[in-house]
Parts: sequence; C-alpha cells; structure tokens
Amino acid sequence: MTWRKWGLGLLTLSYPVVIYLGLQHFSPRVMALALVALALLRAGTSRQAGWRAMAVLAAGLALIVLASDHALPLKLYPVLVNVAMLGVFGWSLRHPPSLVERMARLREPNLPPSGVAYTRRVTQAWCVFFICNGAVAAVTALAASDRVWALYNGAIAYGLIGAMFAGEWLVRQRVMARHAENRHD
Repeated sequence: MTWRKWGLGLLTLSYPVVIYLGLQHFSPRVMALALVALALLRAGTSRQAGWRAMAVLAAGLALIVLASDHALPLKLYPVLVNVAMLGVFGWSLRHPPSLVERMARLREPNLPPSGVAYTRRVTQAWCVFFICNGAVAAVTALAASDRVWALYNGAIAYGLIGAMFAGEWLVRQRVMARHAENRHD
C-alpha cells in the first residue's frame, strides 16, 4: 500500500474529529473543503467504480454545504460510508461469491462448502452491522450534539468495528476447531 493510500485511510478515519474541531473555528462552508479534498483524493487514488461513486456522493454533500452553509451534510458523511459498505456487502450476497468468501479464498483457495456457508453468514452479519451503525450515525448527525457525533463516529464506531472483527475471529476459531473435530471422528 502506498503512502498516499495510507494517508487517505488516516484522513478518512480522522474525518469526524477534523470536522468537529474545524467547526469550532470555521464555517461549514470552509469545512466543506475538507470533504471536497477527501472526495478528490478518494477519486484520484481508486480504480474501483464504487469508490469513485462514493467520492461523487461526498462531493455532492460538500456542494450542499457550500450552497447552504449548514453543517448537517458534513455530519451525514459517515452515514453515506455505512450505506456504501452495506451496498458492497449486500451486492455480494446477491451476486456470489460473497465479499467475505472472496477474502477467505485468498488464504484458502479450496474453501469447503461449510466455509462458503460460514462466510455468507459473516457477510450477512456485516450487513446488519452497517445497518445498525449507519442508523446510529444518522441519529447522531440529526439529533445529537457535534461532540456526541464526533465521539460516536470518530471513536466508538471504530471500536465497534474492531469488536466485530475480534468477535468474528473468535467465532471462526471455534467453527474451525469443531470442523476439524468432525473430520477426525
């Protein structure tokens, strides 16, 4: 991964904190430039159509802010990210192999049918996660203070993503151990 992609990842992760701190000192119009910059960087560094579409939608939010000088569209960006991720994971359920299966096959090309079923369930779990996380992100954008919005979208949501990864890893270890036991019986 190039330094540009690492930088873009860091910018994306820090977006809620940057917006929160920026809104303390600058107008929403000025902070919309941060979203425009992020959108341009995302569009310029990605070859995937989905990320480019996401960049266009982010730029659209920024244009709304530039026209209205309201901060709400800036705060809706995390909702947009969750909707996009739900779209990617959900699309892969409708058009197999699922996204998680594709990732699993990078490590285990001959994934057994039980592994395919498991990765499908994990993909479904991520879809539920993105629905719930996106809903909370929307509530914080619409009804919470800027501080609560930044705390949830800039810290708590990342902790939940980490917990989801860790929980899935633990479940996978148990499933693999059970599958290994069944093969030996």
